[in-house]
Amino acid sequence: MISTQGQSMTTAHYARMGQKECEQIHVGTLEILERTGVDVHHEEARQILKKGGANVDGIRVRIPEYMVSRALMQAPKRMTLYDRDKKPAIRAWGYNTYYGGGSDCLNILDHRTGERRLPVLTDVIEAAKVMDWLPEIDFVMSLFLPKDVDQSIYDRYQMEVMLNYTTKPIVFVSPDFEGCKAAVEMCEAVAGGEEEFRRYPFATCYINVTSGLIANEEALQKCIYLAKKGLPQLWIPLNAGGVNSPATAAGCMANMNAGIMLGVVLSQLVKEGSPIAVPGWNGGPYNLQTMVGNYVLADEQGIPTTMGKYYDLPVFGLGGSTDSKVLDNQSGIEMTISLMTALLHGANIVHDVGFMESGLQGSLQLQVMANETIGFLRAATKGVAVDDETLALDVTEELGPTGSYLQHPHTIRHYKEPFYSKLFDKGGYAQWQKKGSLTMEARAAKVVDEILAKYTPKALPEDVQKKIKAIVEREQAWINTKK
Repeated sequence: MISTQGQSMTTAHYARMGQKECEQIHVGTLEILERTGVDVHHEEARQILKKGGANVDGIRVRIPEYMVSRALMQAPKRMTLYDRDKKPAIRAWGYNTYYGGGSDCLNILDHRTGERRLPVLTDVIEAAKVMDWLPEIDFVMSLFLPKDVDQSIYDRYQMEVMLNYTTKPIVFVSPDFEGCKAAVEMCEAVAGGEEEFRRYPFATCYINVTSGLIANEEALQKCIYLAKKGLPQLWIPLNAGGVNSPATAAGCMANMNAGIMLGVVLSQLVKEGSPIAVPGWNGGPYNLQTMVGNYVLADEQGIPTTMGKYYDLPVFGLGGSTDSKVLDNQSGIEMTISLMTALLHGANIVHDVGFMESGLQGSLQLQVMANETIGFLRAATKGVAVDDETLALDVTEELGPTGSYLQHPHTIRHYKEPFYSKLFDKGGYAQWQKKGSLTMEARAAKVVDEILAKYTPKALPEDVQKKIKAIVEREQAWINTKK
């Protein structure tokens, strides 16, 4: 049922599954964990789990129900991310929904030429600037994988860029454990120390886990490291229904959920109360027609987010993406639908805004379009204030059926409140022609150019810039010794 009571921006809610279905998937998850188990590819993690009560047989770890129940009681129900100025920016709980970009697209749809090409570090800089400016984008990710830096440590260069070009919260991804540590070290340098960053975390790590039943070493190392520090983490195992898990939505979700619960259990064994978020996408059938990992599929929508709500844990969702290769009708439909379903289901930290081509391509134009769409959706789902001022019965009595409301003081007080898009064309045909008869794609490209030409993000102090650059240079020197 959709309810629009209250005044928060996320008051329209929808649940893909009911309590009974969630309980059945939970019970199925417990059976998988106790009977089948998960392959845990890290000795320290296995020892921590064993000490906590798990049965360890080689790399296979079986977790009893009481460990899961205990961990779910210990894991925080809220996750707060701050901006660089230590002000709360993301309150990830309940039905609060925040949107941001994605990371590591292998290609960019160049808004200047309309051509698909390989990205460079300048593209990461431009993406950070655009996301920092867009008012409906709440956090920043790197968006592109730059080809003009050392590919062994590209994530260090991405992190340096994001820290320098945004004050918004950052979600970072690292292909290895050393990169995660380097990113945290850079954040601590910006925050003014380890304790300051722990108190006011403005960045969190998106941990890619192999699958629900396979936990890779790098993911486990990151989980343990971040939990020890008391830092928030996004623990994300993902399944492909019909490929590495059952083809049915329920079977795929239960299988994936086993890996999710593994992360929750491990993080709480390391440090009780360690903040952790769970995935809000996948958990459904893979596209077995194309064997391409699509980002917007109908059957999986809302299933993992509904499970996250069942556990009352923060949810890291996905939206604002498309599997289209160009900015066409498909891209607009899929971008909007994925933003809407994430909002209605209550995913908290929704990433991948601007992703195209199944995550292989990114577009700043699509981000600009999504920014307007998010504004529309937030306006369309927020609660309606009903009181003496908004009912305006006295105004109706004063003006009656034939009076003009246009210049009335009540209209003057409230006319700026509705959502007015700066990108969607709402004028007449003659007005549109006078402005150049521009398509949505062209208008979005123009906005990107204007942002890049006129906007300068708030800079870090020079001494802090030098500190984080020194960390990147140290990492480059370290990787050079490995070659």
